[in-house]
Amino acid sequence: MAAPGENMRVNADRLWDCLMEMAKIGPGIAGGNNRQTLTDADAAGRRLFQSWCEAAGLTMGVDTMGNMFMTRPGTDPDALPVYIGSHLDTQPTGGKYDGVLGVLAGLEVVRSLNDLNIKTKHPIVVTNWTNEEGARFAPAMLASGVFAGVLTQDYAYGRKDMDGKSFGEELARIGWVGDETVGARKMHAYFEYHIEQGPILEAEDKQIGVVTHCQGLWWLEFTLTGREAHTGSTPMTMRVNAGLAMARIMEMVQTVAMENQPGCVGGVGQVKFSPNSRNVLPGTVVFTVDIRSPDQGKLDAMRARIETEAADICSALGVGCAVEAVGHFDPVTFDPTLVASVRKAAEELGYSHMNLISGAGHDACWTAKVAPSTMIMCPCVGGLSHNEAEEISKEWASAGCDVLLRAVVETAEIAG
Repeated sequence: MAAPGENMRVNADRLWDCLMEMAKIGPGIAGGNNRQTLTDADAAGRRLFQSWCEAAGLTMGVDTMGNMFMTRPGTDPDALPVYIGSHLDTQPTGGKYDGVLGVLAGLEVVRSLNDLNIKTKHPIVVTNWTNEEGARFAPAMLASGVFAGVLTQDYAYGRKDMDGKSFGEELARIGWVGDETVGARKMHAYFEYHIEQGPILEAEDKQIGVVTHCQGLWWLEFTLTGREAHTGSTPMTMRVNAGLAMARIMEMVQTVAMENQPGCVGGVGQVKFSPNSRNVLPGTVVFTVDIRSPDQGKLDAMRARIETEAADICSALGVGCAVEAVGHFDPVTFDPTLVASVRKAAEELGYSHMNLISGAGHDACWTAKVAPSTMIMCPCVGGLSHNEAEEISKEWASAGCDVLLRAVVETAEIAG
C-alpha cells in the first residue's frame, strides 16, 4: 500500500481553468494582461483570488503593504507556516502567467491536499505580494522588500508612478490596506513557482528548473539635463543635446555588459523625454539602466564603470547628469535543503530537470533574507515574458505544480 501522499498529483485542468479565469481581469490588447499594481483591475483580481481561497477553507490576513496571506491551518499550533507565494500584478503589456502561475499553483496545492484529505503539521500560507513587477512603482519586489526589512514602509508609501500618484494613496484608494504589521509573520520555509522568463528549459527540453541562485541587480535612474531648442534651426555645434547623451550611454551600457561576459546583462527599458515633441531637442531625459549578474564583484564593477563613463559622456556634451539607484539586490543563494527537496520531488515524479540561475528578480530574493527559500521554474515558449505573447502549456504548468506540491508537503510534514 502506498504511503500517505506518495501518489500526489494536482488537478491540471483546475489549475489551468483558474489561470484562464484570472486572465479575464485586466485584459491586454494582444491576448495578455494589463493588471498593474494598485489599479482597479488589481483590486478585482485580488477579490477573485480571495473568493477562491475562502471557498477552499483558507483564512485571510492582509498587512499594511497590501500583501495577502491565505492560511490553511496545521495540526501543530506551535509550528511555523510553510509559505507559497508570488504575485498577481502584471506589466503594462504582460502575459497571463508571470507571477500569477505561482499564486494560483499555491492555491492548487491547498485544493489538492483538501481533495486527498491530507493534513500537515505546519500551516501552509499562500501569498500574493504587492507590486512585484515595479512597472508602476519602482523598485520591483517593493512589498516583499518591506516585509524583509530592506526597505521601509514610509519609503514604499512615498513611491510615485509616472502620473505622480503615490503608492500609499493608491493602496488606500483600492481598499487593500490591511491591519497586520509588515514583516511580523515568521516563516518555516518559502517556495515560489514561476515561469522561467528565459529560453533555457525549452531549449534543453527540461520540464523543471531547480533554481539554485538568483542574479543580483542594480536599477540606475539617470536624469540628463540639456537645453530645449528647435531641431531645425539650432546648429549642430551649438546644441546641448540630452537625447544624444542618452544614446551614447545606452551604447556604452551594451559595451560594458558584453565585456563582462559570461553571465552579465545590461540594457535600458524605460525612457521619458521632455517635452517629447518631434521638433524640439529634449531639455530633460530620464531613463533607467538595468544591470544584472550572479557575480557580486562584476555587478558592482559594472555599476561603477557605467556611472563614471556616463558622467564623462555628458560632460563632453555639456549635459547635466544625475543618477539615483532606484532598485537593488545582491545575488542570492537559495537554501540547499529546500533546493534538494525540489530536485528530489522532480526525480521521484519522473520529470526531467536541471539547475537554473534565475535571470529575473523575484520576491523569493527578499524572503531569502528572513527564511529558508527556494524557487521552481517551468518553461515558457521561446523564453518570452513581459510580453502579451507569453505562453506556457498546461502540461508544463501542472508538472511544476506537482513538484511544488510534493516539496511543500515534505517540508510541512504530513500529520500522523
